[in-house]
Amino acid sequence: MRILHTSDWHIGRSLYGKRRYAEMESFLAWLEKTIADRRVDTLLIAGDIFDTTTPSNQAQELYYRFLQRLAGASGDSLPLCRHVVIIAGNHDSPTFLDAPKELLALLNIHVRGRASALAADEVLLLRSADSHPELIVCAVPYLHDRDVRVVEAGEDMRDRQRALIQGISRHYADVLARACELQSSTGVPIVLMGHVFVTGGTVAAMGDGVRELYVGAQVQLGFDELLPPELSTHVSYTALGHLHIPQRVGGECARYSGSPIPMGFGEAGQQKSVCLVDVGEGKEPSVELLPIPLFQRLERVNGNWETIERHLTELRLSGTEAWLEVTYEGEGPQMGIPDLQDRLNRCLEDCSGLELLCTRDEARIRRTLEGQGNGGLPGGASLEDLSPLDVFERRLEAVPEEQREALRRTYREVLARMEEEGGTVRENFRDTP
Repeated sequence: MRILHTSDWHIGRSLYGKRRYAEMESFLAWLEKTIADRRVDTLLIAGDIFDTTTPSNQAQELYYRFLQRLAGASGDSLPLCRHVVIIAGNHDSPTFLDAPKELLALLNIHVRGRASALAADEVLLLRSADSHPELIVCAVPYLHDRDVRVVEAGEDMRDRQRALIQGISRHYADVLARACELQSSTGVPIVLMGHVFVTGGTVAAMGDGVRELYVGAQVQLGFDELLPPELSTHVSYTALGHLHIPQRVGGECARYSGSPIPMGFGEAGQQKSVCLVDVGEGKEPSVELLPIPLFQRLERVNGNWETIERHLTELRLSGTEAWLEVTYEGEGPQMGIPDLQDRLNRCLEDCSGLELLCTRDEARIRRTLEGQGNGGLPGGASLEDLSPLDVFERRLEAVPEEQREALRRTYREVLARMEEEGGTVRENFRDTP
């Protein structure tokens, strides 16, 4: 069977107020053609289909029209692939994704939005056109805290983190055990799908659009906790979502496919791809990365004014079309955002191909922090390098020591609640020019 693994579409995402629908529409058209040209049997979408739990009408239209074309549901064409398997990510609403799942199942589109207490509900046996078993898919959606553990009175953050890791690991083990039972009677390959942060996974600098997965406890799962060694020999391929950089974790056949378009300027310059996987009974799986065309170029321009001006001139002369994020890092007399904006506007005058989305005066931010008496950022770091918890810790320096721990607990609870409800922590602020 030939499988195409993709994830982290984030349909409906905006970047500094710019909607990304045109890019997503181009990607879906490319994906549709790729599925047809490469004769893909099964499409796996490993979470974060939408960017928010309440996707816009336009985002929903892109999603459902793509599935309609894929399933040949318009009545004038054949299905482009036999099966589609979709799991929810941490940005998705499990209820929203699950709502049409019974109807979509009639089109061989299998959706798992909410985690189930029954392992068998997340184990799919896919069959060929003549009803022969051909693939087992462990379709494990993003696991919320409430899905895998019971809150105990008096537990601290370490207790919560330990219980959360154990609960997630136990859930995956139960699903895999059920899949192995099914494999013993069918003999077909197993593919594991999950939306989780595996320890050792690489993320871009801040601004790549990745939130901390279990933000209150900052949980990352070791690969052995996700896929125990005693069960790993049964799994032909592990298809993961959440991290936006295409990468291997735990071997050649365990991968994050990454996001199909750069979600933020932190991902500018990355080569995006999807994973084409061939699996078969008694055969070693093979993986090929298919590069995705770039539909909208993002360009980060950093430095003092001379460096910025030179870089922008080079982009103009080369005829480059791109969205720009410009960060002034020069020292000396304070320029200020209005002055910087005016200079940039003059530099980009009559240049329709370059559009300035964000202007940031890093030198001003650094001076402000130093003026607050916190010694600036460690090691010459940028504000971009700080997490929400880092920023909060710096604000706590103005609070009496005996009050800090209680405030930390409350702040972590707020972040965890935002994550549970699909809200953003960092991106709301990043998307504000």
